[in-house]
Amino acid sequence: MKKVILSIAFSLITALTFAQDANTIAGKAFGDGVKKGEIITTAEVDAKLGDSTKRDMKVTGEVVLVCQKKGCFMNLAMPNGETMFVNFKDYAFFMPKDLAGKKVVIDGFAERKETSVEDLKHFAEDAKKSAEEIAKITKPKKEIVFEAKGVVILEN
Repeated sequence: MKKVILSIAFSLITALTFAQDANTIAGKAFGDGVKKGEIITTAEVDAKLGDSTKRDMKVTGEVVLVCQKKGCFMNLAMPNGETMFVNFKDYAFFMPKDLAGKKVVIDGFAERKETSVEDLKHFAEDAKKSAEEIAKITKPKKEIVFEAKGVVILEN
């Protein structure tokens, strides 16, 4: 009888441990993952920010670059040919370095920001850009920067 009760308890614990939360987006999750809800595309981020400097949102897009040093940031494609810089809250998680070309959903805060020349050069070095490309960085860049608390790599 004791074995039967232990077997049932073990089965329940295993089922609960491996059960997927029905409220989360399916795929490989990093950080806090992403719960279902309103998800916009990178094309809609600027409009969603509106007059705000910073706003909480969930965004889907294609990864075009990942930090090749540690996976500590990534860039998502924007429709105007630019990219949206994405870093990770509290440096708490990193992305696979071979993620370029894959679709992701990110959850966190988009913010209008001016990135300094020093930071732009640092990010270019981490992305393994050439010395010539880094030398061309001479002006700060006004851009939308995203701080993700969770990321899901989509399966399709």
